[in-house]
Formats: sequence, structure tokens, C-alpha cells
Amino acid sequence: MMQSILELRHLRTLQALRDSGSLVRAAQLLNLTQSALSHQVKLLEERYGAPLFERKSVPPQFSAAGSRLLQLADAVLPQIEAAERDVARLVQGQGGQLRIAVECHTCFDWLMPAMDAFRARWPEVELDIVSGFHADPVGLLHQGRADVAIVSEVDAGDAAAVDHHPLFAFEIRALLAHGHALLARPYLEAQDFADQTLITYPVPDEMLDLVRQVLEPAGVRPPRRTTELTVAMLQLVASGRGVAALPVWAVQGYVERGYVQARPIGAHGLRGELHAACLPQLSAKPWLQDFVAVTRETSFVTLKGVELL
Repeated sequence: MMQSILELRHLRTLQALRDSGSLVRAAQLLNLTQSALSHQVKLLEERYGAPLFERKSVPPQFSAAGSRLLQLADAVLPQIEAAERDVARLVQGQGGQLRIAVECHTCFDWLMPAMDAFRARWPEVELDIVSGFHADPVGLLHQGRADVAIVSEVDAGDAAAVDHHPLFAFEIRALLAHGHALLARPYLEAQDFADQTLITYPVPDEMLDLVRQVLEPAGVRPPRRTTELTVAMLQLVASGRGVAALPVWAVQGYVERGYVQARPIGAHGLRGELHAACLPQLSAKPWLQDFVAVTRETSFVTLKGVELL
């Protein structure tokens, strides 16, 4: 008789492999090294004497054995997660609220799916978005007007008073009209923006990664134009009225359809980050921990070019 060695982590590995589409991304999702993940899968395959998926296919194609284990994972893991949430409710009490403040205009592209998934898991938690975009969302935490602030960088001055939960990192690319002279370059540098009209959201410069990380250190101050809407920004770029810089995941569909062109910023690319900030007393709440976990997983699986922090 075969002694069972199947563990929950094995089922989570197979789910992550299917949902993320590759061993590399599955390792990121599970916070493992790729070698550790490969070793785990290899041991399972040796135990069952059969491959679980086709290594050369992208996304992976699961074998009959792998598919059967995936069926088990899909049946068992949701029940275990639901039971854990129920225990947390019994121990810590039901109810609560999660008011979210955002500082980025593109947040809704990923925040809405994450909120939908969270709402299904914690229906008794009152979920809301603090209206408008805020230059200082962390300040709303201290004022008692928000419970979570989505921020682009961790302020060292707030480290003692505010907990920061890393969400994900992403690449920011320059957007250009068809035929733009800068398309001849493999990537753009600070000086390339000097004589271009830079189209941005109407937010302070410290909230714009391109300005904060690239232009300001180089002393480059291009002429500016602002708009509230991402689609309006893309229309202006496509019409040759200026250039912009936005996350790859926010504009990939427009680039793939040929509406605008994109180029990396800097030889190694420009990277942005998002974090969920909250007051320390909220960090221990099970629904806050689950909100962070759901947001990370949902964004990693559904957004183009996202890396977990």
C-alpha cells in the first residue's frame, strides 16, 4: 500500500502552477525559490511514478495524474480556507470595516477584482472606498477616515506609526504616438523627455515615479499637461500632443492593439511598487491579512508584468 505523502502545500503548488502559468511565477506566488518548487514537484512525481504536467508547454498542460490532484485541490483548499475564516470569526468576533484610500488613478484596474474576491470571502466586513484620489492617503489613517491606504512607496518617517504590507511591483513604460522620433531608441533616458510635453495625472510630483525616480534627479523639467482619465491621456498621446508614462498592466491592451507605442525607461526599466498601509492595531485583524493576500494573488495572476514584493 502506498503511504500518503500528499500535503496541503503540494495542492497549493499545483494550483499556483495552473493559475500563474509557469514554474517561475508559481514560485513567486508561493514565496519559494524556483529550485525548491521544482524539487517539491519532482518528489511528488517520483512518488506517484508519473509526470504531473508537460514541462515544455506554456502554460503547463497537466497530465491525467496532475489533473486529478488539481480536482482534489479545488475541492479541498476552499473548504480549508473557509473553515479558517470561520474560526477567526468565532475567536475574534464578526463584523468590521475596511475603508480604502488610494493615491493612484490606475488603482481601480486591479483593486476592483481584488475587492470582489474579498467581499465573497468576508461578506460581513463593510468594504468601501474613500471617495476621490488623495495626495496623503496615510494621513487619512491617522484622522480615522480610512483603514487602509494604497501607497506607492514606504515613508521611513511613518515606519513606527504605520504598518506597510507589500503588494506588488510593476514596470512603467513611456507611451508614444506612432511615428514619434523617440521610437528609434531601444529605451528612453531622462534627457529624452526634456523637450517633450509630459502628460500626467493632476497629482504632486512626488507621487509620479517617472518624475521622482528619473527626471528630478537629472534636473529635467519638461512642459506638462494633466488629465484625470487614463483613456484621455492615451488619446492625447495617440494624437501627438505629448508623451506619458504608465504601468504596463494598465496600458498593455492599448499597446497590443497598436493604439500607442511603448518603450522602456532606462536601461533596466523603471519600476513602481504598491503597498497597503494601515495602523498597527489593524494588522492583526484576519480580514486585513486576507485582504492583502487576496490582493497580491489576484493581481499577480491577472495583471501583465506584475512581480510580488
